[in-house]
Amino acid sequence: MLTAPAPKPVRRKWTRSEFYRVAQLGLFQCQRVQLIEGEIIQMPAQSNVHAATISLVEDALEAAFGPGFWIRNQYSLDLTPHSVPDPDLAVVSGSPRGSGQDNPTTALLVVEVSDTTLNLDRRRKASLYALAGIPDYWIVNLRNRQLEVHRGPTENESEPFGHGYSTRTILRFTDEVSPLAAPQSRIKVADLFP
Repeated sequence: MLTAPAPKPVRRKWTRSEFYRVAQLGLFQCQRVQLIEGEIIQMPAQSNVHAATISLVEDALEAAFGPGFWIRNQYSLDLTPHSVPDPDLAVVSGSPRGSGQDNPTTALLVVEVSDTTLNLDRRRKASLYALAGIPDYWIVNLRNRQLEVHRGPTENESEPFGHGYSTRTILRFTDEVSPLAAPQSRIKVADLFP
């Protein structure tokens, strides 16, 4: 008599609503976690250089965008039914005043400050942000002291979530960059680093 093969174990993806319910119950108390396409990722503690860089990038983005835009500092975005990332910075239209209960579901620009998480930010997070249609994604690369600018979200089956960016430009200290949503503004790359 033939027996059917035993089923193989499969990963179970968490949904955004499950993630929020578990967080409200206190399971993640005192932990920095993010939901990335169904997987709960525990983030490492931040160094002082990481924190200083976030502050400098936030200052540069506030000057570049001006009123009518909210520069969100490490706040959640509800990008897909299985993803709740907390990017280091995200620029959204509008203001915190009068904002609703729900997190934004998109951003004009997302910035990650990256050292120990560089591989995560280049692969999984880049693919997630492209999947969500984020048009402008920057990585402030602390290891190499450069800015990586990713633009043009597109389908790409070789990427973790089936999407990636069509262009990746590396900018050095002497370069300048303009956000896609604020093309009149010029930001010196050197001003983003402590």
